[in-house]
Amino acid sequence: MPKEEEKKSAEESEKDGLGPISRRVFLKDAGLVVGAPAVGSLATSAPAATPAAAAGPAATSQLVEESAAAGTIELTVNGGRYRFNVEPDCSLRKLLRDEIGLTSPKDWCGGQGACGSCTVIMNGRPILSCLTLARECNGANIETAEGIAKANHPIIQAYINNNAFQCGYCTPGFVCTAKALLDKNSKPTEAEVRDALGGNLCRCATYQQHPPAVLEAAKNL
Repeated sequence: MPKEEEKKSAEESEKDGLGPISRRVFLKDAGLVVGAPAVGSLATSAPAATPAAAAGPAATSQLVEESAAAGTIELTVNGGRYRFNVEPDCSLRKLLRDEIGLTSPKDWCGGQGACGSCTVIMNGRPILSCLTLARECNGANIETAEGIAKANHPIIQAYINNNAFQCGYCTPGFVCTAKALLDKNSKPTEAEVRDALGGNLCRCATYQQHPPAVLEAAKNL
């Protein structure tokens, strides 16, 4: 290449922001540049290296163990002892259904805490399991409708005798609420029963049958 053309080529390269490299070299390397965005997206999706990871396998293992310990809970459910490593956003309802297999806590309102169908008893109090984080239940004693039925509590037969349900979807929540009431007050009045059950909704509208059932169970305790 004549010196004048070589000088002109170099000037054009610098003008294009390519520096002293030639167009041929630039075009040859262009294939690598095209692949760069894909590589970049993969890199951003991977977790950033932590100081412990950079320090070596031993430090990484220690970090994992500490993280697991922070999310480990132990609780008693219907008399059985359980231990789980749970995520921060895991609800008690999800833990009971997906991990233990207790399907009585339902989800009519979509986890808004508005219907009472997910009610269980924790340490003697009826709670909404959809709004209770599993990590808040460490060391707790949980009762569900399955455990109440297994214990042959009078509330179960009383609900059957009084036809206090139709589809049965909301029934476990009512049963847990009623059982918690009777544990606290074995001789409630009808007004007290109605007040206690006020947070439980029934789509089949069998509300009038619930108070008689709870009052019958109270007599049979």
